[in-house]
Amino acid sequence: MANVVIIGAGGVGNVVAHKCAQVPEVFENITLASRTIGKCERIRDAVKERTGRTIDIAEVDADDVAATTALLERVRPDLVINVALPYQDLTIMDACLNAGVHYLDTANYEPRDEAKFEYKWQWAYRERFEQAGLMALLGSGFDPGVTNVFCAYARDHLFETIDTIDILDCNGGDHGKPFATNFNPEINIREITQPGRYWENGQWIEIAPMSVSREFDFPGVGERKAYVLYHEELESLVLHIPGLKRIRFWMTFGEQYLTHLNVLQNVGMTSIEPIDLGNGVSIAPIEFLKKVLPDPGSLAEGYTGKTSIGCLVQGTIDGQPAARFIYNVCDHEACYREVGSQAVSYTTGVPAMIGAKMMLEQKWFQPGVWHMEQFDALPFLDDLNRYGLPWQVMELEPGSFE
Repeated sequence: MANVVIIGAGGVGNVVAHKCAQVPEVFENITLASRTIGKCERIRDAVKERTGRTIDIAEVDADDVAATTALLERVRPDLVINVALPYQDLTIMDACLNAGVHYLDTANYEPRDEAKFEYKWQWAYRERFEQAGLMALLGSGFDPGVTNVFCAYARDHLFETIDTIDILDCNGGDHGKPFATNFNPEINIREITQPGRYWENGQWIEIAPMSVSREFDFPGVGERKAYVLYHEELESLVLHIPGLKRIRFWMTFGEQYLTHLNVLQNVGMTSIEPIDLGNGVSIAPIEFLKKVLPDPGSLAEGYTGKTSIGCLVQGTIDGQPAARFIYNVCDHEACYREVGSQAVSYTTGVPAMIGAKMMLEQKWFQPGVWHMEQFDALPFLDDLNRYGLPWQVMELEPGSFE
């Protein structure tokens, strides 16, 4: 049995704490840490009420390597589950190296002053983790995360050859707000307002934001328009899926959401450049916007509908052209009943717990810095079924999504 520290007490941290508490045979001791101790207290009390288990809490500034190292040296966990902001990945990785602790996150590092999504900063830690005998698992959420595992399953167990992969993410739910984001507003808006990018025939192709779209019939949700974005799992999957000719990431957005977003962009509210307000005060407009938008964690109660996320893989099976959609459908209301969250947080938090479980049980374990698709998909997929995210495979007509 293991001792873990969860850093981050937002919507995903709430799910991770609950799901770890549901698996006492693996997660014996759980400490939830955040800059905001009040959030930790609320999650601690909810976990106690739902599961009967008591978790510890701690206050920590994850931007401060020394403070985070001190916390880890005091608690002595086997593993840190990082569900804080992507800006804090490197400081938490540094603290893990200092304290001799394994590491897991759900999203790649981003610098605060540049909306740039690359793994190069974290890949630079490979040798240090290897030499320390420590493992870092990157992107153990849903996308990235489960989508990487779906691709590994297609590569190793379904297809002889893989030509194209389209990762399709649909939130068909309704939270009843005029405009809100389902996870950290600053990260969400930075992500979708950047140029789109996909990989084809050995090179990256950049497109204007939200300029390529098409309809897809999402299981459990129905027809929705999806747009090509850049997403970090593409960067690792192009390295680990042999013979791949093209890979794209798509996400759905409703017209109301896009209208609000366009207005906010037009008036400069999505900018990450600080503005001088006078009297020595400055703030990036997107940081102010984050403060006035609904907290994603507050959306859970009353959220209806479902998410539908999966990988449309095309290639050959038994020598013939084939297409398969490997996917999960998750219900917002069911998530709220179980752990008090909405489905977007749930679909990220459950895989974070399972990835940690894979490492702690040494089903996935090797010193260094790794991605999900580099390990055996089957034990992870078994646990998806077991812990709340059942997956399915649907046969499609080859060439029907081009």
